[in-house]
Amino acid sequence: MNYIQQRFKVSFEYKVFFTEGLFSSRNPIFNEVLKEDHQENYSKKILFVIDDKIIQHFPDLDKQIDDYFAGNEYVQLIKEKIIVAGGEISKNDGQYLEKVIDAVNRNRIDRHSYIVGIGGGSVLDLTGYAAAISHRGIKVIRIPTTVLSQNDSGVGVKNGVNYKGKKNFLGTFAPPFAVFNDYEFLTTLDDRDWRSGISEAVKVALIKDEGFYQWLEDHAEDLVNRDKSSMEYLIKRCAELHVEHIGGGDPFEFGSSRPLDFGHWSAHKLEQLSNFDVLHGEAVSMGIALDSLYSALAGLLPQEDADKIVRLLLKMGLPVTHELMHLDRIDHPIFLGLQEFREHLGGQLTIMLLKEIGVGYEVHALDLELMMQAAQKLQNFNQSDLKLSAQC
Repeated sequence: MNYIQQRFKVSFEYKVFFTEGLFSSRNPIFNEVLKEDHQENYSKKILFVIDDKIIQHFPDLDKQIDDYFAGNEYVQLIKEKIIVAGGEISKNDGQYLEKVIDAVNRNRIDRHSYIVGIGGGSVLDLTGYAAAISHRGIKVIRIPTTVLSQNDSGVGVKNGVNYKGKKNFLGTFAPPFAVFNDYEFLTTLDDRDWRSGISEAVKVALIKDEGFYQWLEDHAEDLVNRDKSSMEYLIKRCAELHVEHIGGGDPFEFGSSRPLDFGHWSAHKLEQLSNFDVLHGEAVSMGIALDSLYSALAGLLPQEDADKIVRLLLKMGLPVTHELMHLDRIDHPIFLGLQEFREHLGGQLTIMLLKEIGVGYEVHALDLELMMQAAQKLQNFNQSDLKLSAQC
């Protein structure tokens, strides 16, 4: 046999910062990060892609950015800001991807320069994907503006857009250059978006950290009432758990396992079937509830723990079921999500369930009859169950 074999490793490193007033003249963090990456006799460019919802809430943001980078010795600011639709539409409509790539081309952004995404998870996914496929990879900086993106998607290594009716069908694994979590952006979120982001914290606590789950139970009321310090802790702890997992496991998912996607196989399909009227965090909450009850029916998780999880989600104002989640037959559209999930992972179907709170357990097949029973049990939970949550 005559062949040449090559093997090499690539090291990645990025920092996740927690701050407020990122573009204030009194806040040097952004500039210090650019200074560390500066090359003598070469001024890199920096292009901003911004969620239109952020512009509505922060109309002075454009000027703040201009003022912050005025006369900057490390980067040349592109004055044009690329405004894209917030929410899942930015990933569904190809015009927004083309809009970002066109701006890269027109402004001659080279692969050592920066593209900065400011927005929710969908806008960050779009920006990261556009950056990854332009010049085979431009440095991307993420500034997440929602609870969900600050504690989960914004600190990870995945980018993507939806295609052929499938979530994240097109995408890349491309770590960010840096992530800036600015708590100030959270102040304008409506209650629905605020609560939606909490579901990913519940998810990672359930599979990674029993102590963090207990903290969530103890602070559920504070979180729902938008207590600032509680949310700041939630975001940082959740981000820590995600970053630790990425660094210690299979960050580019070469295997068929995706532990951090507990509750996601049905959530992704529900989003699509609802035409994305159901928010990602809401869909994840329903997926967590479904898979927790299934874990109990399958003999993995004590039933009292499964019930406790569902009641915590309800106490946090999160939905646990939906008319599209009434799984009453084995050919229900939601079950198509299992095959799509397997295809997205590649190889063997691998679903994360719960063995106990804080400990995940992977399986490679689901009993659809049991899953239908779990869905039916969820129909019996309602807001009156909240009075029992204090006993959990």
